[in-house]
Amino acid sequence: MTFAQLLSALESSTDNTVVIPTDWAQGRASYGGLVAALLYDAMRRMAGADRPVRSLAITFVGPAQPGEPLHVDSQVLRQGKAVSQMLGMAKQQGEVVCVIQGSFGAGRTSQVDIAALPAPSVKAPDDCPAMPYIKDITPEFIKHFDMRLGFGSFPFTNSQSREHGGWMRFKTDEGEIHEAHLLGLVDVWPPAVLPLLKQRAPASSLTWTIEFVQPVPDLGNTEWLLYKADIEHARDGYGHTAAMIWRADGTLVAISRQTIAVFG
Repeated sequence: MTFAQLLSALESSTDNTVVIPTDWAQGRASYGGLVAALLYDAMRRMAGADRPVRSLAITFVGPAQPGEPLHVDSQVLRQGKAVSQMLGMAKQQGEVVCVIQGSFGAGRTSQVDIAALPAPSVKAPDDCPAMPYIKDITPEFIKHFDMRLGFGSFPFTNSQSREHGGWMRFKTDEGEIHEAHLLGLVDVWPPAVLPLLKQRAPASSLTWTIEFVQPVPDLGNTEWLLYKADIEHARDGYGHTAAMIWRADGTLVAISRQTIAVFG
């Protein structure tokens, strides 16, 4: 199933439950970007179109098992004049696997209007090396994406660079693109600390905060987006990274931060 088909399957479910196929696995767990997207999409429908998402604070509590029913639930914590504060939970067998606290807000008149800093210079996608899918080596979900390394190095290459990222897009036509698809794209990159390692070791996101620039610019179904992450600090098995996402024309789309657990 494609990313869009899984979102559609949850939306049409009568009990807010969906089963993530094994080709969306990330080791023993389901791909975290997909889990977050499914949960967010349920929250988005409850919030309403007049209050677009401004920020999401995502905590991956435990691994969501592929092939097992995933139940999502969302609720409004507070609904103000412009902003709705929401909470979403994804569960398997009664256990919480992901929690999202989201802020959804309508626009308001303001004297503050500051343009984003320009996107960094990078080679065109066709001039950047592809991030390969290698069975039993890379996560299964990678096969659904096209990634081109533009900053830093590949994982486990003993790199000394604090930068990581490049171009990304879905391999298949996903239809209308919105913030749920961006969650799937932004999380596709390996944690920025992995290139610093000399040999293979697991790593996983503990928390993830992402802010969307509204209105989100129109995005083509298979359009390239640019992702650049910078390691701000790493020690004691935890890494802290900040990232930004742009359209190919330099338009800022989202701002992301992650706390990563590194087992190596």
